[in-house]
Amino acid sequence: MTKSSAEGMGGFKDTRHVSPATLDARSYGQALLAAAREDERIVCLGADLSQPTQTDLFRDQIPDRFFMMGIQEANMVGAAGGMARVGDIPFCHSFCAFITRRVYDQVAMQVAYPNLHVKLVGFLPGLATELGPSHQAIDDVALMRALPNMIVLEPQGPEQVGAAVAAALTYPGPVYLRLMVDRGKTNDDAPLVPLVIGKGLVLREGRDIALIAAGIMVREATRAADLLAEKGVSASVVNMGCLKPIDGNLVLEMGTTHRAILTVENHSKIGGLGSAVAEVLAESALSVKFGMAAINDVFSEGATLNYLLEKHGLKATSLCATALSLLG
Repeated sequence: MTKSSAEGMGGFKDTRHVSPATLDARSYGQALLAAAREDERIVCLGADLSQPTQTDLFRDQIPDRFFMMGIQEANMVGAAGGMARVGDIPFCHSFCAFITRRVYDQVAMQVAYPNLHVKLVGFLPGLATELGPSHQAIDDVALMRALPNMIVLEPQGPEQVGAAVAAALTYPGPVYLRLMVDRGKTNDDAPLVPLVIGKGLVLREGRDIALIAAGIMVREATRAADLLAEKGVSASVVNMGCLKPIDGNLVLEMGTTHRAILTVENHSKIGGLGSAVAEVLAESALSVKFGMAAINDVFSEGATLNYLLEKHGLKATSLCATALSLLG
């Protein structure tokens, strides 16, 4: 893992003590609750989705700091801006499509522009819902990356959720957390994974191709690396849990030590992880074979996540084929 600073964000210092329980928690609800018990400034706002966003734990145990705003996400974000101005640290919760696309103007003008200590927490990223285009957030990373002052984090799974919450609290400005959380399936045997703003993690070292992934696609990238190894191809796997600011130093390291880079994401090919990596490579004028495994500028349909990942070429077998084609 290379060192990298949060370039372009003005730099920042850790503004609070983060409870060890926050880092150790393997569910978002437990991580938020642990943080709130350590810091009375933390308040929880919901949009009628307490159970799906795991905020029912906060509601039941710290009810005086829980605010159910109803199905009115724009008002929730506006209220969060006001709370932050008087010293609170609001965590706003909804599905990814609703906490970004539906309330984009409020996020821009009432949170990002004044650079307030507000955390926006979205669930059901990308294709992770059977409810179709109205709920599938395939453009949220592009939207949030474009906002000045906004940090964008996407942990790989339960083993990195606690670290993501802790990282969000170290930044005294707006943060978007993109979460795929399956309640009750926390994989307690998996080792905890750190997450630091502005840094990625090398999970596996190879020499031929670097698979740079985020969120649930880290799992598929790892499986693809196993398949490539069976074919004699050595692949590195990078967990890019911080999408903005991107770890440019690590991207360049992968580009100079591998024959190719393939980004893997549960998002549109436009404006997401692939775009962020491509920007780094283009600005550095580094010549390396480069490809993106992502959703190809189309709306999808309501179906199971497994089916949709297969359809859009995001399962391990398809990633393996894409990598081999890229290597020629």
